[in-house]
Amino acid sequence: MDAVTTTILWDIDGTLLRNAASGAGELYHRAVEAAVGRELHPPLPRAHGKTDGQILFEILEEFDYGPEWHERARASLDALSVERAAAGDRREIAPGVPEALAATSGRGWVNALLTGNSATRSRVKLTGAGIDIDLFDWERSFFGDRSRERREITIAARAALPGERLVIIGDTPRDDVAAVAAGIPFIAVATGAYSVDDLRETGAVLVVPTLAEGLDAALEAIDLLPGAAAA
Repeated sequence: MDAVTTTILWDIDGTLLRNAASGAGELYHRAVEAAVGRELHPPLPRAHGKTDGQILFEILEEFDYGPEWHERARASLDALSVERAAAGDRREIAPGVPEALAATSGRGWVNALLTGNSATRSRVKLTGAGIDIDLFDWERSFFGDRSRERREITIAARAALPGERLVIIGDTPRDDVAAVAAGIPFIAVATGAYSVDDLRETGAVLVVPTLAEGLDAALEAIDLLPGAAAA
């Protein structure tokens, strides 16, 4: 038996959960407006795969606010997310996710998060969608609410878990770029903003349309990684 811990690092938006139908980009803009105390026009478009930290830094910089405003904007974003969840804003679980989480844990692998969201926003989104947050190891999870680039999170994960076998499951080319920066294998699912064809242009070891259709292939791909047998 292989004694090395295998940890699956799950993205949230577009991977575990369907992306919000609307209003997600507007929430960042509102958070910065709340932080600086005035209206800012026009809002910037949001690119999928960016961290919360990067989006907030970019909005602040666009309107000539320095990095000292970032922590206030980050706190505003958390507060607005909690407020929206309390008002009934909910995400939909992506196809096949409950089965995938059960299958990976059933193999003795650890499920954790690697997301551009904060820990607070992660809990709100998962709980609102009906996913038990205790399915994830929060001590092995990594969040991007203070990161300017997604690779900062993957590099932090690799440094914090040097003896573990890590696999990232995500839905954007940015997940791949960040995975490569840390030397972590990447499995792509096309349940977000990018198609299977888009994701095949990345360095993903596997691309599946959904986890409902591609779970067996994803598990096999992880099994075939060096030393990736269940502990």
